[in-house]
Amino acid sequence: MNTKHDSHDSHDSHVASRRRALGALLVCASLLVVRPARATPDELSVALRDAFGDQPIARGKVKLEIPRIAENGNVVPVTVSVDSPMTQQAHVSRIHLFAEKNHLPRILDVQLGPYNGKAFLATRVRMATSQQIMAVAVMSDGSLWSAAADIEVISSDCGL
Repeated sequence: MNTKHDSHDSHDSHVASRRRALGALLVCASLLVVRPARATPDELSVALRDAFGDQPIARGKVKLEIPRIAENGNVVPVTVSVDSPMTQQAHVSRIHLFAEKNHLPRILDVQLGPYNGKAFLATRVRMATSQQIMAVAVMSDGSLWSAAADIEVISSDCGL
């Protein structure tokens, strides 16, 4: 009977030892200050260059709708429309969204064609912090058109 009691005590002390080690690990982890990684305007420039090379991006033809203030950066509604006849000869082939301070600045790529009827996109995106959002439309002739808007994010726990 003592053997059962001794093995039970050994098991309890092993469990208690593991709990102490886990508790110490949690305390150490809580002392670390972890800030979300954020891109910089230079990183946005790199992302734009990666996507479009040195091709000029003109302002116009693109309408970007985003709230000026977002209570929650985890679900920000974004609407992009592009002035295009959407015919075989002249249409929007792609729409890209960039967020200058998100961990990954290139946040959305959508492919379109003349059979889409309208060059329109409505979605929700995550914003790490207050920043500028940029929409770029690639036209069938290869030209690039854009619009940008600033958004103030009140709170975000998306960790981007």
